[in-house]
Amino acid sequence: MAMAVPFTNPTAPSARLIPSLFSLPLSSGVVHGVFPLPETTAPRRLASARHLVLPAPGCHDSIVSFGDSLADTGNLLHLSRSDGHPTEAGFPPYGETYFRRPTGRFSDGRLVIDFVAERLGLPYVAPFYGDDGGRSVADFGKGVNFAVAGATALDAGFFEGRGMGNSFPNESLGVQLGLFKGLLPSLCNTSSDCNEFLGKSLVLMGEIGGNDYNYPFFMGSDLEEIQELVPLVLEEIVLAINV
Repeated sequence: MAMAVPFTNPTAPSARLIPSLFSLPLSSGVVHGVFPLPETTAPRRLASARHLVLPAPGCHDSIVSFGDSLADTGNLLHLSRSDGHPTEAGFPPYGETYFRRPTGRFSDGRLVIDFVAERLGLPYVAPFYGDDGGRSVADFGKGVNFAVAGATALDAGFFEGRGMGNSFPNESLGVQLGLFKGLLPSLCNTSSDCNEFLGKSLVLMGEIGGNDYNYPFFMGSDLEEIQELVPLVLEEIVLAINV
């Protein structure tokens, strides 16, 4: 069983913050923490990840992650190179303070998910779509990351149906969950094996949902229309957590 833990940062009142929902096992005795979550394309430092109290090393054998740019460890980089339009996260100054090169992370260094992996004694979570060196199913035994920068909680079709255009990326939370369901048989052979794999995995659900507001906002939608999206976004996240 898991609980969704929202995080905000009361120390930065001038920043426009977006809640992050993390799915953490109740048995781990997790204590609530805080860290800032601005959805922006500028390189960012997430030093406040120290406020997140994590399970002890050895509690989990793998990490499964869903989300947007705050958790993307290279998915958009791979996708953008495939379509011939490399994302800015593939160029300096991204990655300059830790990896010494761009890795597709929308940060100058590590993300919160990287600190979580380090704390658990696990390798950095492999992006599902691959990174500079490519990935195979064998790489996902210790974790897999479906988060894609720019992803929304609601499907792109929802926004198109509301007349908000068709420029939304088709990497919504539902799409990410579908990819995971498709990959799962490659990670475990039987229902018993899958239950064991999931039982020993830490599932991070988010950050996700900020772009559902950002896209309409920058397209000129009025505040009332954007506010109507809030319960729909929350419902989509809750449904994903309960899958």
